[in-house]
Amino acid sequence: MNLPNKLTIFRIILVPLMVIIPFFGINGTFLGIPITWLIIDGIFILASITDKLDGYLARKNNQVTTFGKFLDPLADKILVLAAMIMLVEMQKLPAWIPIIVLAREFMVSGYRLIAVEKGGKVIAASKWGKLKTVTQMIAIIVAFLDLNAFGECFTGTLKGGDLVVNLFVTIMMIVQTIATIFSGIDYMKGAKKLIK
Repeated sequence: MNLPNKLTIFRIILVPLMVIIPFFGINGTFLGIPITWLIIDGIFILASITDKLDGYLARKNNQVTTFGKFLDPLADKILVLAAMIMLVEMQKLPAWIPIIVLAREFMVSGYRLIAVEKGGKVIAASKWGKLKTVTQMIAIIVAFLDLNAFGECFTGTLKGGDLVVNLFVTIMMIVQTIATIFSGIDYMKGAKKLIK
């Protein structure tokens, strides 16, 4: 097994580690942010770095494999959805956002299965897909640092740094949701052509 695939597997292993951190009952805060959230965020950042690194190494060293093509996007979905569900549980994110992301991922996965069966090629990520990935990662990273719920910036109760952070997270989550929808539409256009 090559290094890019090992990094992908490592990313998947980081997900359950990230999920069980709250059960350790770590107390205390740093700069007002619970240490538990900071640890979860650190694990998510590390996993996100491996996402970029494994793809880069696979292309650079000509180590792109069928196993990697299958596992890499799967690892990304597991990581992002696990983080979003944790944010919902922490009451920092409304459930409709990960539901839209999950629906898009099911549609894209279905399209990929059809593409394989019909002998077609999976279309490359569009500008919407790339925007979705970047904004998702940034939004999730900052959301773990936000002490307030999604959209609270519009209630008039927040001031100063809390307002800025919450506004940033809210906007980034909305942008990633829009990008998720449009990238899903792009995939469905490809699927329609393939089925015809």
